[in-house]
Amino acid sequence: MLRPLSWSVSSWHLFIIGTLALWLSGSLLLDFLVIPSLYWSGMMSQSEFATAGYALFGIFNRLEVLCGAIVLSGFLWKQKLPPVEREAVLRNIPLALTTVIIALMFTYVLSPQMSAMGLNLQDGSEALVPAAMNQFHLLYWGLEIVKLGCLGLLLQRSFRLTH
Repeated sequence: MLRPLSWSVSSWHLFIIGTLALWLSGSLLLDFLVIPSLYWSGMMSQSEFATAGYALFGIFNRLEVLCGAIVLSGFLWKQKLPPVEREAVLRNIPLALTTVIIALMFTYVLSPQMSAMGLNLQDGSEALVPAAMNQFHLLYWGLEIVKLGCLGLLLQRSFRLTH
């Protein structure tokens, strides 16, 4: 006998899971394959690296904001569920909101600031900028770890809700 469709296996819920999986895999691919490859190939010493980095992260960060908006909207939409089912979904909203805030910080604060510093490095003012750039890198990686943890937890919880 076929199981009737419930809220947990709706097409909207599957879309949220797909978006989370795409976002998490894209972040892991960028962080642990693309950026290290660029670093090891010596591109960071090229004068065009700041411009290329801003273009790469600018596109990816905007995709992150879009993914975050889809995921957060999906969990907010599920507030219309019956109270018993809604409780499990409401725990995901703070995590989804955290990922959106981090994506917005990457898009509108960190990427522009780091790119501006990179452009200043090209002008020969290397003595003062590296300490600030290192602080931005630490901030970026700290936020990235939080984002990856939230995405992993959201994906795990979303899968659990389908069973």
